[in-house]
Amino acid sequence: MSMIQVRNLTFAYEGSYDTIFENVSFRFDTDWRLGLTGRNGRGKTTLLRLLMGKYEYQGEIAAPVRFDYFPFEVTDPSRAAQAVVEEIIPNYEPWRLSRELSLLEMEEAALMDRPFATLSMGERTKLLLAALFLREGGFLLIDEPTNHLDMHARAITSRYLRGKQGFLLVSHDRVFLDSCIDHILAINKAGMEVQRGNFSSWQENKRQQDAFEREESERLKRDIGRLNEASRRTAGWSDKIEKSKTGTHPADRGYIGHQSAKMMQRAKSTQRRREAAVEEKSKLLHNVESAEALALHPLAHHAPRLAELSDVRICYGEHIACENIGFTIKTGERVALLGRNGCGKSSVLKLLLGEPISYTGALHMASGLRISYVPQDTALLRGSLKAYARESGVEESLFLAILRKLDFARAQFEKEMQHYSAGQKKKVLLARSLCEQAHLYIWDEPLNYIDVLSRVQIEELVLKHRPTLLFVEHDRAFCDAIATKTVRM
Repeated sequence: MSMIQVRNLTFAYEGSYDTIFENVSFRFDTDWRLGLTGRNGRGKTTLLRLLMGKYEYQGEIAAPVRFDYFPFEVTDPSRAAQAVVEEIIPNYEPWRLSRELSLLEMEEAALMDRPFATLSMGERTKLLLAALFLREGGFLLIDEPTNHLDMHARAITSRYLRGKQGFLLVSHDRVFLDSCIDHILAINKAGMEVQRGNFSSWQENKRQQDAFEREESERLKRDIGRLNEASRRTAGWSDKIEKSKTGTHPADRGYIGHQSAKMMQRAKSTQRRREAAVEEKSKLLHNVESAEALALHPLAHHAPRLAELSDVRICYGEHIACENIGFTIKTGERVALLGRNGCGKSSVLKLLLGEPISYTGALHMASGLRISYVPQDTALLRGSLKAYARESGVEESLFLAILRKLDFARAQFEKEMQHYSAGQKKKVLLARSLCEQAHLYIWDEPLNYIDVLSRVQIEELVLKHRPTLLFVEHDRAFCDAIATKTVRM
């Protein structure tokens, strides 16, 4: 058991005016199962890269262990899965890998001879985790593995990680984090902190601390107002007494001057107390996270049934993506489309969107239906936000206002979208959809890379405005909160 120490870490990307970290210090144990949380753009992936020695920085990172990064970069995915594992751990002991794959409920015989590129994203995630945990003497940095795992795979992987130690995990899935970490490192607005416990315990502590700081801020505001009034009143009395020094006897003027000086001293004392209160108040609220309410304006449709699929089968050439699919989407329903990776969920969404997909069975869509779509892929986001708003036909001021509520700094508005983090790109797609008036909203894994506070904002938005929504999402907490109906594939 040994400690990893970070002291006075300061870092900004070259040519950027934004400082990602400034004089932050923290430490953690190499045996911990440590979760890393923070809003998008706060520097979670940057921190992992700094620990790996990828960038130059000011300060000190003292680590008695080697850092290994997940996902491991596979240079040639056309090679067999076994060759990829051998690249990570040359001369590995096969029985040890077999044990790890068994814990992850993977069939080794059906896996290792296949080209790595043919594995599903979930299979790749689990194979690389198993291989990296076989490397000895390292501390594993696991960067958002859940974005490629369905609910079933997330449950298996969280159970697997619960049996390990010595890793730092970045994930925005609350249930996943709670099930497999014992400490949490939070990147807050004004620094970083380490706490014992899981995400929920940290969130409750954060809620209580924020509430305390808000109450203290309100109390100090009242104190400052009272002291301001007392200072004005005392200064007024002092001036009034000073002007009354018109008596004929010298003692009269001396006594009155003494009273005036006492009043002035009292005014200065009140001023000092007010300044101290202002200074104390300035220390509050720096870490309080704000999450303004979002708005959505769905359109009403005259038809009670917006879409219906009956005995649908979707094929890509000889490959059957899915079959025996049947469900309806009625006005006001929020339908969660659930199923393991590769079962055809995205294909069903594309069929409803009118893409040229080969299918059999019956599909009914209400006439004049307007749909707003959030895709999984963010790779096409390039150029400026303003140009994207124009091309998408949404109101620019509303679009930018929604991004501000999703914690976009104004400095981000001037950057090209290809330089955004994955979470920021996903927020761009969501903000565009929230600007669109539609009868039906179709969201394909909308929460990938999205921070927890923004997930809560989106939950509250959907519950308040009740759009008709069909969505694919593997975040169990989100699905449980908003779905009125589930369709399992």
